[in-house]
Amino acid sequence: MSKQLVLMDCDGGVDDYLATMLLMTMERVECLGVVVTPADCYAHAAVSATRKILDFMGCDRVPVAASTVRGINPFPRLYRRDSLIVDCLPILNQQDTICTPLVEQTGQEFTIHTLLNAPEPVTLMVTGPLTTIAVALDTAPEIEAKIQRLVWMGGALNVPGNVEKSIEPGQDGSAEWNAYWDAMAVDRVWQTQIPIVMCPLDLTNNVPVTAAIVRQMGKQRHYHLSDLVGQCYALVIPQDYYFWDVLATAYLAHPEFYQLREWETTIITTGASQGRTKIQPGGRKVQVMERVDREIFYEYILQQWQR
Repeated sequence: MSKQLVLMDCDGGVDDYLATMLLMTMERVECLGVVVTPADCYAHAAVSATRKILDFMGCDRVPVAASTVRGINPFPRLYRRDSLIVDCLPILNQQDTICTPLVEQTGQEFTIHTLLNAPEPVTLMVTGPLTTIAVALDTAPEIEAKIQRLVWMGGALNVPGNVEKSIEPGQDGSAEWNAYWDAMAVDRVWQTQIPIVMCPLDLTNNVPVTAAIVRQMGKQRHYHLSDLVGQCYALVIPQDYYFWDVLATAYLAHPEFYQLREWETTIITTGASQGRTKIQPGGRKVQVMERVDREIFYEYILQQWQR
């Protein structure tokens, strides 16, 4: 069976690193590169940490590209500082040099180049905002034909968003952060014919990172990858944290874990609800991850990180 071609686009949060790690363990996936969109991170640290993680996993042939796009609503500094911490973890700093290449192209240029030169249509695995993809589409509309599908962790349909009113005054709490960072970009992608599979908060809210599962990771820390994964999750365990990006990424390897439902949707781009992914009859059709076998998912990720 041929491998599915995947281009990863993440934004440097803890769960983005973990999703990247999971992707690298998938035997039936060929990752064409990792683009870092400067959203839930400090860009230099996130690019550096991503390259160190790929080195650590023996995946130093996978190129990394730094996107230079900018969003409308920045992530809070408190969220973004995790990229600095991960970049400084001792387990990732045992070597003096980084082997994983950082390409000279910007992330948006690299996206265009990679898609146009791929031998077959590519799956976009996006765990952050859609801005890099939107800019690439505006620059080279012909890449749309080279995108097999977009799998995106983002949005909230029938549950509240996670953009808190206390952090973003004037917002009504309906938006999810990846959409809120740049709602115009989401709307741009929604205007295409690209098949979209969403992993929204409706699903991720039901798959939390618990102290129990972190302890299970600790029991297998003799595996180097499990050790790194456990350290990353230990950083976030004091807060309400979910398997956002990891849950979305696991879909690539095991879609049978999930139940999908088609919804007709629209994107609110202005006002108190900007960034809301709203159900609207006659709107853009997307496939939405509605349910997952949580226990099988937990078993799967623990197994994949035993290396």
